[in-house]
Amino acid sequence: MRNEFDFAPLYRSSIGFDRVFNLLNNAQSRLQTIDTWPPYDIIKTTEDSYRIQMAVAGFGDYDLDITQERNVLVVKGQKADEKDGEYLHRGIAGRAFERRFELADHVKVENASLTNGLLSIELKREVPEAMKPRKIAIGAEASPGRLQIEAEKQVA
Repeated sequence: MRNEFDFAPLYRSSIGFDRVFNLLNNAQSRLQTIDTWPPYDIIKTTEDSYRIQMAVAGFGDYDLDITQERNVLVVKGQKADEKDGEYLHRGIAGRAFERRFELADHVKVENASLTNGLLSIELKREVPEAMKPRKIAIGAEASPGRLQIEAEKQVA
């Protein structure tokens, strides 16, 4: 039995959040089939910086592939076939994996490193200046010439 949240009331009072609601619906449907390997942490390091740490013991940097496509970060791991002998017990997981992370707008990968079996991916949110909030002055009816001068002042 699936518990699905109805986003219809939010659609009525929100404009431009369709993508967010779609992400929530997708995440909700994926909760049923989430593979928990490899384990990972998501850490907020500053107001606009994040770090994903994944435990990928046994994988080298040549076994891992990190790709950012629009608002999705994909981390794949595939070990090369190695014949070290016959395993009597295999407790260190070496199976292939693919982990996807949905990224908010304007979040990009800064760098990635692999140290002591921990893959660290640094992310940073950089909102363009044009997208940041700006104050709108309330004033008397403006003439077209005044609007042009005000626009030039904002650009400079």
